Amino acid sequence: MYSNGKEPSILYVEDDPMSREVVELILRDLMGFKDVVYFSDSVNFMERVTALPKVPDVFFLDVQVQPYNGYEMLKMLHADETYKSSQIIAMTASVMATDVEQLREVGFNGLIGKPVRQKIFPKLFEQILAGEPVWFLP
Repeated sequence: MYSNGKEPSILYVEDDPMSREVVELILRDLMGFKDVVYFSDSVNFMERVTALPKVPDVFFLDVQVQPYNGYEMLKMLHADETYKSSQIIAMTASVMATDVEQLREVGFNGLIGKPVRQKIFPKLFEQILAGEPVWFLP
């Protein structure tokens, strides 16, 4: 559960079907979360986000997705006060130490490196829900 006692609303923007499937299995089947939405690309990103029935508590943004990458989506979200309390987590398979610093500097609340690991992801997600920073590289 989220700190407010309600189930969190989650949006995952990911173009890789396998990564989406792994996260979906973990969030829905293993952890029991139902309010999870997936975008397979970032086309019309803000229009699609604002059309969601709820403001996501947690955004997982693939850094490499197109046409808008994770940095561009983050900038769009930060430009709208509606999403100021949402946790925005970068997801990427290719990351180096310098990238982690850049992700922090631009305002991501955390990073989870891919491939997502079933045994580790639930604990990382619980930390995110608790408002703790998560900077995990596999």
